[in-house]
Amino acid sequence: MPSVFKMIIQGDLPGTFVWRDERCAAFMSINPIAHGHTLVVPNEEIDHWLDIPLDLQQHLFEVARRIGEAQQRAFRTTRIGLIIAGFEVPHMHIHVIPAQEMSDMDFANAASSVEQSELESAANAIVEQLEVA
Repeated sequence: MPSVFKMIIQGDLPGTFVWRDERCAAFMSINPIAHGHTLVVPNEEIDHWLDIPLDLQQHLFEVARRIGEAQQRAFRTTRIGLIIAGFEVPHMHIHVIPAQEMSDMDFANAASSVEQSELESAANAIVEQLEVA
């Protein structure tokens, strides 16, 4: 059975996307740690980040960097944190999280749910800044 991320990428489950290309997608986390929390996910289902080919790793981190720069402009945050945890979904993904301080990076702060309008607002702000760059 495909992972929840594969189902989102394929359109079988809803997702609020900010990036799509032939190798990966980026969409808003439905349990965000912070406003604008985005996930960068390879299209191919690969469980562990150590198993990703180097060229794909480089691509994912370049996409994460571009999204992080857009988040920083959109949300005027001091830092953009990255987390690769790999426990909650068996499909490698990079959390790209706007943060003001280290405590903002705690999964204990994740929202249990958010309104779709909030996800769309954050996504629109990120996409707008991606288009500027």
